[in-house]
Amino acid sequence: MLRLEIDRTRFDAGLKKVAADFPGLVPVAKGNGYGLGIARLAREAAALGADILAVGTAAEVGQLGGVPFERVVVLTPHLPGDPVSDGANLVHTAAGAAALRDLAGRAVVVECRTSLRRHGVEAGELPAVAEALAGARLEGFALHLPMNRPSGVNPVAEVDEWVGRLAEAGLPTATIWVSHLSAAEVSDLTQRHPASRFRARIGTRLWLGDRGALRARARVLDVEQLKRGERFGYRQRRARAAGHLLVVAGGTAHGIGLAAPRAVAGPVSRAKVAAEAGLATVNMALSPFSWAGRQRWFAEPPHMQVSLLWLPAGVSPPAVGEYLDVDTRMTTTTFDAVVDV
Repeated sequence: MLRLEIDRTRFDAGLKKVAADFPGLVPVAKGNGYGLGIARLAREAAALGADILAVGTAAEVGQLGGVPFERVVVLTPHLPGDPVSDGANLVHTAAGAAALRDLAGRAVVVECRTSLRRHGVEAGELPAVAEALAGARLEGFALHLPMNRPSGVNPVAEVDEWVGRLAEAGLPTATIWVSHLSAAEVSDLTQRHPASRFRARIGTRLWLGDRGALRARARVLDVEQLKRGERFGYRQRRARAAGHLLVVAGGTAHGIGLAAPRAVAGPVSRAKVAAEAGLATVNMALSPFSWAGRQRWFAEPPHMQVSLLWLPAGVSPPAVGEYLDVDTRMTTTTFDAVVDV
């Protein structure tokens, strides 16, 4: 079993702190539910007192487990011509006038294009947007902003500019939805624009802000002693030295051993990536599993639901049934069980 253990007291404290820092926050529950699952996040958000929940796609609405919210916002923009999901509390995202016309009679949030360059209406489209909004129920305008702050990047200034553009176009600015702003930045914007309410959509910072409250653990399913030269595994490699082969829960079906491309910056990061690539050419890859205070090497690439690890001679192996710590990326991992401890 690959399981996630939640330190309930610490986790709750983290949620309450974020909620206090961002009044009126909109919790985001999407994808794999940040490792915890969408249904659990819906329950956690309701317990926090959230009136609105944001999901990534319309298909994810069905995973909420019946937890009631005044509104559920679908963050992925509707594309003109696509089927439109209906629901009394459903709010769609539109990134253009054509999409707004498609969503006539429905509740909508209009996404504005920012320096993220992902999607959204341009400033020049606002007259067409104003016209198309006549048939929709506007829930506000949204700004999805970059996370990093390199020189010259100023998300607060971007929000300032968009609030001004919307006002000049005669569009309401009572509610502005924002992403990836700090509590101080949201507070600053609130002071600059007292007639607007800024609602922060938060996922990672809310659910994974205190990683120490979450502990991934993998159960040991088998331990095999190997002599040097003995073959093992699907690929029948030979053991380079004497040691133990550990069979542990967690494989590619869980997201173990799968990695998204990384943003590399600086000589140290580049050196690490180069070293990893060099080791891969001789079939050596460091696993996310730890035992006796160290990360252990994969003995071979992980399988669908289990991984084989190499433990060198001189290190006492775990007993079958014990658990190993796992340092895994939460947004790409699916656990067999999520438990409060």
